[in-house]
Amino acid sequence: MKKRIGFVFLCTAVLISLLVIRVFWVQFIQGEELQGKAINNRLRDIEVKAKRGVIYDSNGSPLAISVSTGSIYAVPAQLKDKDKLEETATKLSEILEMDKNKVEEKLKKNVAFEWIKRRVPDEKIKELKELKLKGVSFVEENQRYYPKGKLAAHVLGFAGIDNQGLNGLELSYDSVLRGVSGKIMIEYDALNREIPNALHQYVMPRDGHSLYLTIDETIQYIVERELDNVIKLKQAKAAAIIVMDIKTGSILAMANRPVFDPNNYADFDNSSWRNFAISDAYEPGSTFKPVTAAAVLEEKVVKKNDRFYCPGYIKVGKDKIKCWKHQGHGSQDFVEGVQNSCNPVFVSSGLKLGKEDFYKYLLGFEFGKKTGIELPGEATGILVPKSRAKDIDLGSMSMGQANAVTPIQLVRAISAIANDGWLMKPRLVKEIRDYEGKLIKKIEPEPIQQVISKETSDELKEILESVVSEGTGSNAKIEGYKIAGKTGTAQKILPGGGYSRSEYIASFTGFAPANDPQIACLVVVDSPKGVYFGGQVAAPVFQGIVRDTLRYLNVPAEITKEEKKEEKVIIPDIKSLKMNAAIDKLKKAGLKYQKQGEGEEILLTLPPVGTQVNKGSNVLIYTKDKSSNMVVVPDLKDTTIREASSILSKLELKIAAQGSGLASLQEPLPGTKVEKGTTVTIRFTPLNQENVEETMGP
Repeated sequence: MKKRIGFVFLCTAVLISLLVIRVFWVQFIQGEELQGKAINNRLRDIEVKAKRGVIYDSNGSPLAISVSTGSIYAVPAQLKDKDKLEETATKLSEILEMDKNKVEEKLKKNVAFEWIKRRVPDEKIKELKELKLKGVSFVEENQRYYPKGKLAAHVLGFAGIDNQGLNGLELSYDSVLRGVSGKIMIEYDALNREIPNALHQYVMPRDGHSLYLTIDETIQYIVERELDNVIKLKQAKAAAIIVMDIKTGSILAMANRPVFDPNNYADFDNSSWRNFAISDAYEPGSTFKPVTAAAVLEEKVVKKNDRFYCPGYIKVGKDKIKCWKHQGHGSQDFVEGVQNSCNPVFVSSGLKLGKEDFYKYLLGFEFGKKTGIELPGEATGILVPKSRAKDIDLGSMSMGQANAVTPIQLVRAISAIANDGWLMKPRLVKEIRDYEGKLIKKIEPEPIQQVISKETSDELKEILESVVSEGTGSNAKIEGYKIAGKTGTAQKILPGGGYSRSEYIASFTGFAPANDPQIACLVVVDSPKGVYFGGQVAAPVFQGIVRDTLRYLNVPAEITKEEKKEEKVIIPDIKSLKMNAAIDKLKKAGLKYQKQGEGEEILLTLPPVGTQVNKGSNVLIYTKDKSSNMVVVPDLKDTTIREASSILSKLELKIAAQGSGLASLQEPLPGTKVEKGTTVTIRFTPLNQENVEETMGP
């Protein structure tokens, strides 16, 4: 008996000891961990997103802000009653205009928290709150809003529904803009009912920092206005424009077409989100020629007065590279070669420079390398590998073919040429400030390296200014300012290799004022319809942007309308005179002349007899030449249909008129030799219509 009692006592003692040990273990060893789990079971965390920082333009105008909006969520555990659940789903679906079955699925989920709908209009939130639906709650969230709509869309990018940056600066600076989320903690009982007056905790969110950009809203508007005009007029596939501050590398404006509205980015094809200005590489054509000119002048392998001869092509080994002007430019010096955008001049100059030095400057201007601009998706461009480059490649590269560059790379190179040779890192953000406006970080201009000397830079400024004042860039002229620039017309590369014969990229790049450069601008138009030359399609766009930008920046004009007017003379009637007598009469009137044709009988003069022109102007004398079946196409700009028809008929040419008003463009180009009987297509523009297409050029 005693043994049994002792055994029972021993077992009881052991059991009690184990219980004591277990209690000690639970209470003291696992106590903190279990207490945390218990609290987690009772508490529900609702994340409160921080407000994203504001994105301002350079003058403090907001381009991207955050606004408060209501969102609706459910606690499915509070909706166990089937009838109540169905009633709640019906009311939610009716007010929120949602599918009832999908709402029911959300309410039946075995989760502690489920979003019903986010970013709900205030009036619907108010209507639902009045119903006091069980298991349905509301929370304030921040929604990204872009007050200027599509303006600078490719620079700003957009943010998603969870307040995360998805594109553009919103993505690049997401960690800066996003801030730190807060949370609301609410205590529930075992049946998932909120406990009144129980533990509630609110952790405040910390708002994100704000960005101050180098983008100027006004200049950005000017750029986008001109982009829309050229896209509408030329029905182009795409276009991009960049305006850069030459001295600092600051991007004053950057825009692309097609475009999207960041407020509703999901409604647009995602191809429109692509930033052509930094992400697409293309063969720049003649807009690259200033880079070649900079290299050959810096290395002194070519001087301004060196002579070249262009018969319409140049032979490189067994290959032949054609000039855009098939009949050739004849004898010319280097400056005239740049003015004429003559391919043989640049091919010859590039070959004189040699492969080693050419690549020294190609890499010195940092082609084939990202510029480091603060945007996602920047391309590096494509260069012919130096080890594989042959003479034909060097010749092609010298005139802007073979290598593919991005618009941002090219406008930076042009800026460097204008900036005494200094290459700058492009920048879009100049300051980061906190929500109270305190300066967090200032981003200073960053010089990379001096690629060419100030002397070469000054020499090239003068040459590129002459391209606009005397050469193919005449459509970029701006009254009161000296403009430097270069036209470009490049065949598009076909996907399988080779060049398209139907699609071109028209472009113009330059800077102003030429003698004290402030801004650089690049205009690129992809696959314009009809006339596709850069001097005709892109140069007028450049002109409109730079003209309005210089005025906006209060850059003083150097030449005023009040300057001394040039002496005017009337073109005399010389049709009935013999050639020598006619020439003497023109000279006495203070006019120059140029004879077209080998005959002696004068058919007509251009400008026509009786026209008032500046003293020293050039008069074209067209002669009747029975021995030749060829005739030079005249410049018919600003003539009426009747005048153009009369001129062409005298030259035994036909006319195909399009539109009404005054002649604004023509094909074939003025100065082209064609057979008699050829049809000249002329586009006429009404007097009250802004004319963005003038004389044809390369």
